[in-house]
Amino acid sequence: MSEHVIHLDTLEATQRLGKVLAGLARPGDVILLSGGLGAGKTTLARAFISRICGVTDVPSPTYTLVQSYTARAGFEVLHADLYRVEDPDELIELGLEDAAETGVLLIEWPDRLDSDLGDDRLEIALAFDGRDGQDQTRNARLVAHGSWGARLAGFTL
Repeated sequence: MSEHVIHLDTLEATQRLGKVLAGLARPGDVILLSGGLGAGKTTLARAFISRICGVTDVPSPTYTLVQSYTARAGFEVLHADLYRVEDPDELIELGLEDAAETGVLLIEWPDRLDSDLGDDRLEIALAFDGRDGQDQTRNARLVAHGSWGARLAGFTL
């Protein structure tokens, strides 16, 4: 396990982080995005999906719970927003565990899960840092498990 903390001083920096991580992702990866409302989880996920799948229309899955995309390389990318999930048993129908074996999962609000969904996972905690007095800047704490540790070695944004 390795850890990196990245200062994100603009919206574009959050988007850049999503795009860089998309370039490192591969089937079997699970990326867990946590942080309060407005912390940048969906912004990061949209940039990630845009880069890996080549799409520009990336709606938030807040109400659908899961949006599915096809990566340029042919594997499935699932973007899940578990904010409205109240019981982990509700997640069985979504098929996240099966998708984690052959595709890439981006999961917002992973605290609703009852498992971590695999060894090759990247946990990203986004938080306002308050440096500008208006909560516009953020920090991203990346905790890499499995092969993500090697992929993030020497990581810079």
